[in-house]
Formats: sequence, C-alpha cells, structure tokens
Amino acid sequence: MKWPEYKLIKLVDRFISGGTPSTKVEGYWSGDIPWITGADFSDGEVILGRRYINQSGLENSATNVVPMGSILMVTRTGVGKIAIAPVDVAISQDITGIVLKRGLFNDFVIAAIRSRMSFILAAQRGATIKGITREDVENLSIPLPALSEQKRIVRILNQVDALRKKGADADTKAAHILPALFYKMFGDPLTIMVSDNAVPLGQMNIEIQNGFACGEKDVAGGVPHLRMNNIDDAGVLNLDLLRTVPEDRDEERYRVEARDVLFMGTNSEDKIGKSCVFYPPDNRHYLFSNHLVRIRIRDPRITPEFLSSFLHLLWGKKFYPPIAKRWVNQASVAQDALMRIRVPIPSKTALNKFTEAFKELLIIRANRQETSTKLQTTFHYLLYCAFTGGLTEKWREVHMKELLVEMEDQARVLKNF
Repeated sequence: MKWPEYKLIKLVDRFISGGTPSTKVEGYWSGDIPWITGADFSDGEVILGRRYINQSGLENSATNVVPMGSILMVTRTGVGKIAIAPVDVAISQDITGIVLKRGLFNDFVIAAIRSRMSFILAAQRGATIKGITREDVENLSIPLPALSEQKRIVRILNQVDALRKKGADADTKAAHILPALFYKMFGDPLTIMVSDNAVPLGQMNIEIQNGFACGEKDVAGGVPHLRMNNIDDAGVLNLDLLRTVPEDRDEERYRVEARDVLFMGTNSEDKIGKSCVFYPPDNRHYLFSNHLVRIRIRDPRITPEFLSSFLHLLWGKKFYPPIAKRWVNQASVAQDALMRIRVPIPSKTALNKFTEAFKELLIIRANRQETSTKLQTTFHYLLYCAFTGGLTEKWREVHMKELLVEMEDQARVLKNF
C-alpha cells in the first residue's frame, strides 16, 4: 500500500515566527514566559530554564508564543533540531513554530519530518549563518497513513528511542566518574598543586613537543593529523572528525605514541587546557597540530593517565586563562608557563590504583559508545522502514480493512481543510 503524501502547508493551521526582545531593556527579562533559542534543544527535547521574558517583552518584540504540544523546528543556526513544545514557549528568530490542524497526530508528523531531514539540510543556504526559508518548510512532503498505523509506528520508534536516550544518559553519568575518583583519592587539583608534595612539571623527566600547522585539505590515504576537536570535554580522545595530511609531512618528532599526553595549548580561551591520553586505535602513524602539545612521560613518579586527568581538571577549574597569552579570538599557554605548573606526586599505591581505574573506565566507555552507535543505527534504520511501509507491513495486512476505512475518512477531512 502506498501512503498518500501531503505538503506540510496542507497539514498546518499556522506557522509561528520568533524574535528576540531587546537585551538592553532588562525589564523584559524578568517574567515567567520561557524564551528559547536553538541552543535549548537537546537530543530531541527542549530544555527550559535558561531565559524567561514577561508580557512587556513579548509585546514589544517580534517573538511569539508557541502553544504546548506544537512542533518546534530550528530553521536558522542549527537547522534540523526539532522537538515538541513541553509548555507554552516564546521563541527566537532561529525557530519556527508549527501548529497542526486539529485531528492530526503531532508525534507522527515530527517523526515524518525527521525521516525527511536530509531534504531540509540540503536546502540550507547562507554564507555565514545557514538557514532554510518558510517556503522550504511549507513544501516538505510527508506520508500520512491511517491514524491507528501512525500511532503504532510512533510507539515502536519511541521504544527504541527511549533505549537510545537511556544509553546517552548513562554515558553522561559515566563521564563524571573519573573526576569524582580523582577528587576522592587526591583532592581538589587547585589545592594539591600548591602543596609541598607538588613539583613543577619542568623539573620532571618528560619530553615536550609542539605540533605543526597544516592548512591543506584532507588527503585521501594521508596520515591522520590530530587537531583541536580531537580532545573532547570529558578529557578523552575523540576521533569522530579526523583530518589527514600528505605523507611527506610524516616526521618522527611530530608522531604521537601510545600513552602520550596531548594538551590543548592554543584555542579559544574557554578551551585551552583540555587534555587526553592517546591510545592508538590502529597501526597508522598519528601526527598532531600546532594547537596541541605532546607530553611524553618518562618519570616514574606519575603516569600519563594521572597527569592528563590533573591537567584536564584544571581546565574545568578555569585555571589556564589567567596564565595564557591572548590575541584575537585565541589564547595560548606558552611552554614555559606549562612547565611551571606544579604537579602533585601521589603515593605509588594510589597512583597505580587510579591508573588502572582510568584504563578500565575507558574500556567501559568504548563499549558503551559501540552500543550507543548500534542503537542509533537501529533507530535510523527503523525510521527508514517506518516511512517506506516496512515497519508495520505485517500488522497492516492483518488490519487492512479497518485501515482502508480510516484512510478514506482521513482523506475526506484533509480535503475539507
């Protein structure tokens, strides 16, 4: 059975545009009306509480309130984020509110829009701020089976998505385990670094090296080149976006070896100081950019895992900006400033215990990420099957008679809209 398709404009009672009350008028920002931007979308949901406006702010700006239960879609700066409004919310100019006509099932329509997200993303335009037009949204076509089949599809998709979100929540909680363990075993990094038991990094047996800049585009079959985005906020190596450089740039002094510490020496002020330990994912040579500093530890008093955790926790404490050099949009921790950082020396027993825990937690994290990736893949596969008819095919065959009646009624209603 081929489902009929409808352009979104046929299904919508009204589209709602947004705006921003003047931030120069403090009186607008003291009410109880939630005001959201694309930054308030997280994993298919809207997170409230960041900013509120009052009636005066609403009436003296281009913002509008979208009713609870309506669809919220980011159409500018972060295109593709989409969610159901959890309450009545005022929206910024980056968001379009979509209020469906009565009798239509919001949860199904939002799932159908997600299934056609590639068309939306392909329609983006703009040199600096990417966006799509109202016409792009209005002309998006989505399939519309009978209501009972819509509900069955949504129920199946929600079950898989709930598992995916639980996995993501577990990953978030797991990211706090290692910092908590460090604090429990050694204390606050800002406190222990000034203790008598701390030694300047420059007085330890280490090898330190800055990386090299390479503005060339990715080279097919080239050598992996680690950059700023390869250290995540959890202090873990992230290879989701991996750049490559020509093979002739492969010099031994710029290679990263197993258990080298990578320190974010140059970046925007809020990112300098991120650190991670390099564990090679394969047998290729890996190089590193001039934004990173490689620290190779030969001192038996500390391990790479301990040093990386310590340096990264200092980043969380905003330790680095005051000791950094600044220029337009960037800051840098010079080698001499890095070498003056005092590193606490733990007991051998505590050091070994923490190092082993660090390695075990990374293995657990990798396994969880693999599971999360599989769940994500499964969800997108089911989303594809749902809107090509495969997900409910056998169920549809059993209920074909009732579904045909429903679809005829639905077609009559939509014709009269």
